[in-house]
Amino acid sequence: MAGVGAAGRWVRRAGVLARPRPGAGLCGGPPQARQAGGAVQDPLTVRTQQAGIRNIVLNNPKKRNALSLPMLKSLRMDLLHEVKSIDLRVIIISAEGPVFSSGHDLKELTTTQGEDYHAQVFSVCSEVMMLLQDLPVPVIAKVNGLATAAGCQLVASCDIAVASDRSEFAMPGVKVGLFCSTPAVAVGRSVSRKVALEMLFTGDPISAHDALQHGLVSRVVPEDKLDEETMKIARRICETSRSVVELGKTTFYKQMVQDWKKAYQIASQVMVDNLALKDGQEGIEAFRQKRKPVWSHSTERVH
Repeated sequence: MAGVGAAGRWVRRAGVLARPRPGAGLCGGPPQARQAGGAVQDPLTVRTQQAGIRNIVLNNPKKRNALSLPMLKSLRMDLLHEVKSIDLRVIIISAEGPVFSSGHDLKELTTTQGEDYHAQVFSVCSEVMMLLQDLPVPVIAKVNGLATAAGCQLVASCDIAVASDRSEFAMPGVKVGLFCSTPAVAVGRSVSRKVALEMLFTGDPISAHDALQHGLVSRVVPEDKLDEETMKIARRICETSRSVVELGKTTFYKQMVQDWKKAYQIASQVMVDNLALKDGQEGIEAFRQKRKPVWSHSTERVH
């Protein structure tokens, strides 16, 4: 799995080892924070970007990459960093260690913090999950290991999810007296109602292949092929027009919550809008001329 620790540690990206560049691996906050006693704590998330592909790594394996409030805020900052730049084409979210994410940090959910803090945790979490679909570029979850509760919600909220065959998914909150109501929003919109309710009522995990069968993930691959297969998808996205993909992604989520008649009205108008884009016409001309399109990635319309 990709990751970076203290300064100077090697980084693995797409199977290649290299030292992080100055300024690379930025996270939602200072690159490193000092704990009591002067110990240096690794960043909760690590962000790198190359050739249009942004990698964000959940980087707290000692706590099973729990989606604590600081982790959520760090993830939000990494997602929003220069998000309007045409140099950004796709985002991949992965995790360091054997657990993709165990969900919320239960230590934050005791009465010690109080209801106001609890409300903030779930508010920020919901904001991050909705943000994934509001971003102008596709977001891919690269899962290698266990994804439970809000971690499963994170996978379900991404546009695409590629999982290794060793991965498992669960919403086990009922077992500790905290029903996974917010994870159910995303998971319940990805799998059938009866599958979602079985996961919610029992808390039992499902395998990666069952997750694929039920629509929670889009692809399952051998663990040693996970990086390669995820990057293949990301690179294919990078070959397309950013402006066309942005319009298409926005429209997809907009029409999915409508009845079929309204959905067709929305989608039909967007097809007309798509044709009015410079890249819409460039793609058609390139097809007619049997050449590769030269994308501008601009939202500018033809005159």
